Amino acid sequence: MAAQSAVAALSAVAALSAVAALAGLSAVPAVAAPAVPPPVRPEDRPGDHLTVVVRHAGAGRDRTYELFCHPAGGSHPDAAEACRMLDERTRWGRDLFAPVAPGTDCTMLYGGPATARVTGTWAGRSVDAAYDRSDGCETGRWDRMVPLLPRSGPAAYDQ
Repeated sequence: MAAQSAVAALSAVAALSAVAALAGLSAVPAVAAPAVPPPVRPEDRPGDHLTVVVRHAGAGRDRTYELFCHPAGGSHPDAAEACRMLDERTRWGRDLFAPVAPGTDCTMLYGGPATARVTGTWAGRSVDAAYDRSDGCETGRWDRMVPLLPRSGPAAYDQ
């Protein structure tokens, strides 16, 4: 009988401990999940993202553009077309943004003072490319990146 009383007492203590533990949990305030997800920061947005800084291009073309692709968007004046051109020219194993190869013979035709810098991520790779129009090779390299970069002359991006 004493053994049964001891087991009953231990069972009662265990039950009271469990109730006390649950009561302590109910005292912790619940944290409600936000009703709306936080806004997406540009660096957290999926897909490819490029920042294009254009200087000395004249006629209101000196600006900084943000370009997102997959899906197309951002502040670039022709995001969809720029993304399409980049997609078409992207090739496995080739750097779309590579500089003119050293030792390349170039005409000495000056294309104007415009410069551009393209940074960000494209096709899973980091991009940091500088552009100018200092000779025929550099001007051709710039022109191949239109519409990512603005056209030279009066046919440039509309404002």
